Amino acid sequence: MDSELKEEIPVHEEFILCGGVETQVLKCGPWTDLFNDQSVKRPKLLIFIIPGNPGFSAFYVPFAKALYSLTNRCFPVWTISHAGHVLAPKDKKILTTSEDSNAQEIKDIYGLNGQIEHKLAFLRTHVPKDMKLVLIGHSIGSYFTLQMLKRVPELLVIRAFLLFPTIERMSESPNGRIATPLLCWFRYVLYVTGYLLLKPCPEKIKSLLIRRCLQLMNLENEFSPLNVLEPFCLANAAYLGGQEMMEVVKRDDETIKEHLCKLTFYYGTIDPWCPKEYYEDIKKDFPEGDIRLCEKNIPHAFITHFNQEVANMIADSLKDDLSKM
Repeated sequence: MDSELKEEIPVHEEFILCGGVETQVLKCGPWTDLFNDQSVKRPKLLIFIIPGNPGFSAFYVPFAKALYSLTNRCFPVWTISHAGHVLAPKDKKILTTSEDSNAQEIKDIYGLNGQIEHKLAFLRTHVPKDMKLVLIGHSIGSYFTLQMLKRVPELLVIRAFLLFPTIERMSESPNGRIATPLLCWFRYVLYVTGYLLLKPCPEKIKSLLIRRCLQLMNLENEFSPLNVLEPFCLANAAYLGGQEMMEVVKRDDETIKEHLCKLTFYYGTIDPWCPKEYYEDIKKDFPEGDIRLCEKNIPHAFITHFNQEVANMIADSLKDDLSKM
């Protein structure tokens, strides 16, 4: 299955200007322009993946390929990077649209609110308004997904999957108790240390280190982000993480209640970012919701070894919806 996915499924890489910031978008399937491409029939639905933090879209390529295959290759599966988390190679053209060029600059685009507006700006400028959407948020991407539904309820979202969702009490979670002092109190120490260690490091050595680490984590693919050790990208990921610890506190029950019929929550049993008690609490408060507890010991970072299992779950859940497309 893996070799078949790697060989046969087309993935197109673009760097676009979105909210004034270069942004990597990886597009699975033959559709690269949903407005103007006449070479293939325009699909009726887009599956849109919003990553966790760090927001490296390349880490989600095997997952996107698996999902594309399981949905019979009928619908595009796109993954967007977070603003400031991926830099375009020097020889890569950055695409612009007239809408983005004229758009207002997004305030604090590397922060929590700015990243949400960044995703909405992409949908406004690159996805037709009549296009139906399946949103898939992972980790903090789940929080972004809920906020997108809240801010733009007219989006034609038929389903939204919140995978290992960090949507509440982040600083109180086991990992949050460790991350909060590092990201909130010692953030500038991390910045300076990272800059001093990484900036003088030759590119060849950094590339070798990154490739080796990605191989060990089963994350290497044709779009592996070789600038993952850029101090600028790491600083933006840490900055976003600090805001997550401070601001993702209270679960947005009002938005959940309003959109409950289209939401699927998928919690882990071994997740130190959103422990099992968070699942039990939301299950108790929304007993009629599609709120699931993983029974396969899949970790929070499912993209390392469990892409197929999570893609299977989503594809099975979407069968009825997609059969009507």
